[in-house]
Amino acid sequence: MMKEVKEAFLFVFSYHFWRMGLWSIALVYSYLQLHKARIFGSIYKARLFGSKYTPISGSIDPKIRSSRPICVITGATSGLGKATAFVLAEKGFHVILVGRSSQLLSETLEEIKSKNKDAQLKSFQVDMSSFESIFKFKSSLEQWLSDAELHPSIQILVNNAGIMAISSRPTTEGYDRMIATNYVGPFCLTKLLLPLLKNSSVPSRVVNVTSFTHRYASIGKFDKDSVSGVHTSTLNKYPYARAYEYSKLCLLLFSYELHRQLRLTDDSHHVSVIAADPGFAKTKIMREYPTYITAMAFLGFKTLGLLQTPEEGAESIVDAALAPPEISGAYYFGGKGRTIESSKVSRDLKLGQQLWETSCDLLNELQHLHHNN
Repeated sequence: MMKEVKEAFLFVFSYHFWRMGLWSIALVYSYLQLHKARIFGSIYKARLFGSKYTPISGSIDPKIRSSRPICVITGATSGLGKATAFVLAEKGFHVILVGRSSQLLSETLEEIKSKNKDAQLKSFQVDMSSFESIFKFKSSLEQWLSDAELHPSIQILVNNAGIMAISSRPTTEGYDRMIATNYVGPFCLTKLLLPLLKNSSVPSRVVNVTSFTHRYASIGKFDKDSVSGVHTSTLNKYPYARAYEYSKLCLLLFSYELHRQLRLTDDSHHVSVIAADPGFAKTKIMREYPTYITAMAFLGFKTLGLLQTPEEGAESIVDAALAPPEISGAYYFGGKGRTIESSKVSRDLKLGQQLWETSCDLLNELQHLHHNN
């Protein structure tokens, strides 16, 4: 008991704890943008997207298995990913559950089935911080599509998996585990699955789950050491708050750059990209933090009226997944099909291109290592 109290006391007086306290300001600012949108109504929405919110697919007849679009959801065994999986399975999607724990995958699959007997589900054990695991998943997914005699394509990829670490734990490749899980892994997975998305007979989509914390991210240069998080190992103390913000900013810059890249190479605009910000939901993402700190955070956000259930937080993710196919490059927040603008830095064209080039170089190196092993 005393050990936990001491741990929490030291944590509270750390720089990064107080930096995290500023995140509530970023969240309030996002909600103020929603208030602005409500005041200016259709003018604001038309300026951003030029179309009314309608589902991309709607509900599909659950009895017609062959017609079901396939949706891949990472981090699907708890919190936002699990809530998203429930909704999209109910909508009639064939949901591919991706998670680190085989036991939690089995439990999630059974739970969804118990509430929706017509749900079509498949699970794959994948560690999003391990690039060998990601490469293996890509091959396993393609093999499953072939064995199940399904069209070699997917319709939606939801990059939801994320962690909030408080200590540096390098991956086997030497990358920072939090940055690898939250950004580099999703980047690699998206690039590897892009052929399956492009091969879809209907418009397909990438949904990247980012965070309001990106508004406080410190920007330097997007070189290999920064993007891989290798530089964090040279610091005296692990900058967990800054690393988390940075990973979410990278995911957002990647979303916009992928949107631009696809518009340059895909005249039919077949694959769209949308970022989704779930706000602050009561999930297990803070599991590494001292219990007292987690309780304080939940209480603080609840007092402000900003604490959501996973189901409420997942609304923006579902909105992004089901938005009209012509919408791409948007930032969904607050549920009910609503959108806001992300930070000015996240929309910087040069930064997005720099990050893209560095990330592609990292992927090429990882692929080279994979083929040589």
